[in-house]
Amino acid sequence: MKKLPLQGIIPPMVTPLTDNETLDRDGTVRLVEYLIAGGVHGIFILGTTGEAQSLACHLRHELTELVCATVAGRIPVLVGITDTSLEESLRLARKAAECGAAGVVAAPPYYYAPSQPELLDYYRALADALPLPLYLYNMPVHVKVTLEPQTVRRLAAHPNIVGLKDSSSDMVYFQTLLYLLGDQPGFALFLGPEQLTAEGVMLGAAGGVNGGANVFPRLYVALYEAALAHDLERVKSLQYRVMAVCTSLYTVGRYASSAIKGIKCALWLKGICNDYLPYPHRRFLASERAQVRAVVDRLDHLIGSEP
Repeated sequence: MKKLPLQGIIPPMVTPLTDNETLDRDGTVRLVEYLIAGGVHGIFILGTTGEAQSLACHLRHELTELVCATVAGRIPVLVGITDTSLEESLRLARKAAECGAAGVVAAPPYYYAPSQPELLDYYRALADALPLPLYLYNMPVHVKVTLEPQTVRRLAAHPNIVGLKDSSSDMVYFQTLLYLLGDQPGFALFLGPEQLTAEGVMLGAAGGVNGGANVFPRLYVALYEAALAHDLERVKSLQYRVMAVCTSLYTVGRYASSAIKGIKCALWLKGICNDYLPYPHRRFLASERAQVRAVVDRLDHLIGSEP
C-alpha cells in the first residue's frame, strides 16, 4: 500500500553555478537554508527550473549529494532523473537513494516522442527498477508528448508510482486527473504553474511545485495554507501577489528562459547565489539586471516579510 503522499509547496530549486562545470556550492547551501527557513514542505532539484538537461552528469550527482547533505532529513528532497537513457535515469536515482532523497521525478524521454503504450512500458520498467518512489512529470511543451489521463490512471496502479507534477497549464487536463484519480488518495497531484496552484489545492491537489518559491518561499507557503483552509479572501490577496511575481519577474527580455533568468537574477540580487546559466542560455545583461532589480524592489515592497 502506498504511503500518504507528500503535500505542500515543493520549490523546483534552481542550480547555482559559477561556470558550466562548477557548482556554486556556498550559494547552494545558502539557497537550501533560505528555502527551509521560508517554510517549504520539500525541495525538488534537477527539474526544468534546475536546468537539468543543460548540466553534465557529474554536476547532477554532485548537486544531489550536496543538497541532501545540507537538508539532512529536515524536509523531503525529490530528485529529477529525466533522461533519454533509462540507464542514466537509474544511475542518478541510485545516487539519490544513497544520499537520502525521498523520491525521484521523471518526465517522458524527449527527442523521439513516445506513444502512450510506449510510455506505459517505459514508466513501468523504470518504476520496477527504482530504489525510490517515482513521481511522473507532465511537461508537454518540452518533451512533445502529454501523459494522457488514462495513461496516468493506469500508471497510478503501480505500487512505486506515487504522484504527478503537471506543468501543462491546462486546467481541464488537471481536473480530469483529479476526477479519474479521486479513488486513489495515495497518489499526489501537484501543479507547476503557480497561477493555478491555489485553485488546484482548493479542488484537491496536493500542492505546488512553483518556481517563484525560490525567491519568495513564505508567500507561496502562505498561499498554499490559505487554499488548504479554503480562506477565499486570503487566497485572493495572496494570489494577487503571486500574479505580480509571474507577470513581472518572468517577463524581462524576450527569451524562452526568461523565468529562470529572472529567478536566478533575483536570488543573486538578494545575495543568495550566483546567477550563472549554463549554455546554451546566458544570464541577463547589465541593462536587464537593472530591470530585475527594479522588479524585485517593487515585489519586496508589495509582498513584505510576512505575507
